Amino acid sequence: MPRPYIVLAGLGLIATSACSAAPAAEHAAVIPAPTLDAPSAPGVQTAVLAGGCFWGMEAVFEQVKGVTSVVSGYAGGSKATASYGDVSGEKTGHAEAVKITYDPARVSYGTLLRVYFSVAHDPTQLNRQGPDRGPSYRSAIFPQTVAQQKVAAAYIAQLTRAHAFEAPIVTRIEHGGFYPAEAYHQDFYRKHPTHPYIVRWDKPKVAAFRAAFPKLAV
Repeated sequence: MPRPYIVLAGLGLIATSACSAAPAAEHAAVIPAPTLDAPSAPGVQTAVLAGGCFWGMEAVFEQVKGVTSVVSGYAGGSKATASYGDVSGEKTGHAEAVKITYDPARVSYGTLLRVYFSVAHDPTQLNRQGPDRGPSYRSAIFPQTVAQQKVAAAYIAQLTRAHAFEAPIVTRIEHGGFYPAEAYHQDFYRKHPTHPYIVRWDKPKVAAFRAAFPKLAV
């Protein structure tokens, strides 16, 4: 899929867009909380989730109370090809993903997954999200612990049994390293609030999260 370049005049910055134009409509799916959750533990923990363009995933999870940082990157492939130029060719095995650092005393892993399935992306779209096509946009969870893997598998099964979505859930549970994306992709939502993709896709998604989960929103 051809991807446009963004030229920020006067700033000397040329950034490759990770995402194409997208429709504006967005809402949160009403789904139950997970019946199985990871036990709380002292200190911060990390979650790695993939669900389409990492700009939007990062934007949503930065709104969640208890999340201390979100990094956009690539998961599921090798370090050698973890770059936008390689991943955009759709041959490296990576998925655009986010690494979420969070305080489990304030927000649980299961709660993060509820946000992930409900509003951060559409778990019924195979190798795509909205207008973005290719396996790098797949829906995938990369558990960082055995407990996370059990929670993720149990929640997918729970939502499937409950027929929470009209179409089957295609989210995969995968393993592999996480590699941060280029600097120009980080905090893209906050740095470029008037970018057409942000305005048409990610701002409605963030608004949907804040409307559906007001107690979770910062």
